[in-house]
Amino acid sequence: MTVGVLGGTGAQGRGLAIRWAKAGLRVVIGSRKAERAQDAAEEIAQVSGGDVTGQDNAGCAATADIVLAALPWEGHADTLTSLRAELSGKIVIDCVNPLGFDKKGPYPLAVEEGSAAQQAESLLPDSRVTAAFHHVSAVVLADLSVQHVDLDVLVLGDDREATDVVRELADVIPGVRGIYGGRLRNAHQVEAFTANIIAINRRYKAHAGLRITDV
Repeated sequence: MTVGVLGGTGAQGRGLAIRWAKAGLRVVIGSRKAERAQDAAEEIAQVSGGDVTGQDNAGCAATADIVLAALPWEGHADTLTSLRAELSGKIVIDCVNPLGFDKKGPYPLAVEEGSAAQQAESLLPDSRVTAAFHHVSAVVLADLSVQHVDLDVLVLGDDREATDVVRELADVIPGVRGIYGGRLRNAHQVEAFTANIIAINRRYKAHAGLRITDV
């Protein structure tokens, strides 16, 4: 399987790319500029020892079998709209958290479609859109000395087969479990909860995550 990471030059995308490459998956880093993606890919390959290449966003989306959207919220809609053809028929994992920040800290932004994942679904009618990896710690993922990542990943979507594939993609990271978290319409509260996680991390100087009990 080849996993494409749109926004793979950012912290969250880079951390997941490192772990997937370390697990033996082929990874393609996407960025607006191919040169930047290639530079990031070389760094990730050196750290992980894996098969990592870099292309512009369109090349990444076209090459990959499954694509993670780890994009800045400000460019989410425009980037996905421009890649509609390349992402057609593919599983797309949206991990974008629409958040704002002020003197009181992080807070969720209102999204017309309900959530970033639902916006992706509306923009990519021919793709199999899921939502996952919202609460991962980029710092922990990038640190391969952490051999057991203490984290459950909530996976949401309306396509059961697609959510099963994404859960398996979470499971390849040592210590991580992919847990089905409901339909895509429930993505808003998962994205919004990231504000709480950030507040916890700031208060306790931690890299907090989620664990689901009794599963």
